[in-house]
Amino acid sequence: MDLSPVVLSIPIYFLLIGLELIYTLVKRPDYYRMSDSVTNISCGIGDQIIGIFAKVITLGFYQYLYEYHAFFSFENSLLSFIVLFIAVDFIYYWVHRWSHEVNFLWAGHVVHHQSEEYNLSVALRQSWFHKFFTFIFYLPLALFGFDTLSFVWANGLNLLYQFWIHTEVIKKLGPLEFILNTPSHHRVHHGRNPEYIDKNHAGVFIIWDRVFGTFEEEKTKPVYGITTPLTSWNPVWANVSHWYYMYKESKLLSNWQDKFRIFYKPPGWRPAYAGGQLKIPLVRKENYRKFRTIAPKSLNFYIFFQYAITVAGTAFFLFNESLFSLDYKIAGALLIILAVMNFGFLFERKKRGLFLESIRLVLSCLFLTYTVHQQPNFEQVLFISSVIALFSLSWLMTQTRYFRK
Repeated sequence: MDLSPVVLSIPIYFLLIGLELIYTLVKRPDYYRMSDSVTNISCGIGDQIIGIFAKVITLGFYQYLYEYHAFFSFENSLLSFIVLFIAVDFIYYWVHRWSHEVNFLWAGHVVHHQSEEYNLSVALRQSWFHKFFTFIFYLPLALFGFDTLSFVWANGLNLLYQFWIHTEVIKKLGPLEFILNTPSHHRVHHGRNPEYIDKNHAGVFIIWDRVFGTFEEEKTKPVYGITTPLTSWNPVWANVSHWYYMYKESKLLSNWQDKFRIFYKPPGWRPAYAGGQLKIPLVRKENYRKFRTIAPKSLNFYIFFQYAITVAGTAFFLFNESLFSLDYKIAGALLIILAVMNFGFLFERKKRGLFLESIRLVLSCLFLTYTVHQQPNFEQVLFISSVIALFSLSWLMTQTRYFRK
């Protein structure tokens, strides 16, 4: 069983999202948009699924350095964990800040900022590939003698803290605003208003921003999102779009040095002969139009039903991944990624979504058949899933008129 605090807290995440949804349903029925929230959670699902394989590299390196090259060795204690937690938060501040200031790091982190809403589901919108670039910054902690399990918990609790600050329900918190990162401070960080860009990078302690000159008070209500909106509900595209943007930008440049510089310069950088640094566009809340797609209620209900099954299956997969063989993990991970990608196609009413959804339903039954061979007690689950898949396929054939090319 995965003992990461992030994975263990999955039920709490959904409980709090549900409570926030109920609380805002009457006063602000548009606070949650189904298409946006599903995409946010899908990005989080992909992050956790890829994390199963990534930890072989990220935690493997950390464990190797701790075991063979640590400078110090000491007994674990409450004091050492507090020191580690503060150190993790300090490193997080700089990694987060550089992820806004270095283009290839921004290519990973941008995923978290793409949502044009601000609610607890946005906290789950995480990059699938960012960890492969950022884990190296935490490796000195291994050299200083902090063991791997303690690091996993300190880092996990740091991320867990940041979940609750993704809300507009909580306003300002008085004296706590000076020390801690709060919903007010983090709303600024997610704003695309020019005065809010690249501000408030803290994880837990806002003091880092105050000390290093990146703090900004929340004064006007932010417009959320990125300066060039994603305009897609596809979590796969969300994770690769900025890489494609950098590739297109590099093709516009005339020498190889600038083609290379674009990857480590700030986002929006261009050499003088190509127009120079792109300006941050002004934006006003009253005339800003969010990306929207319209789908019939029957299709939204279908997506919600299938997505609930996918989330439940993913949770089971994450909680029990240590029990599975490598080929089973790979097959399960690919099926989950196909599912969350295809829900984006269905929201956008693209015809490829119908085709891929049919394939996904068939593959899901085949995957469960494979599961039954390993765990015979899953026979009832296979039967029920096969019936659901059959009805789903039949229903999909009646919905073709709603889909465009």
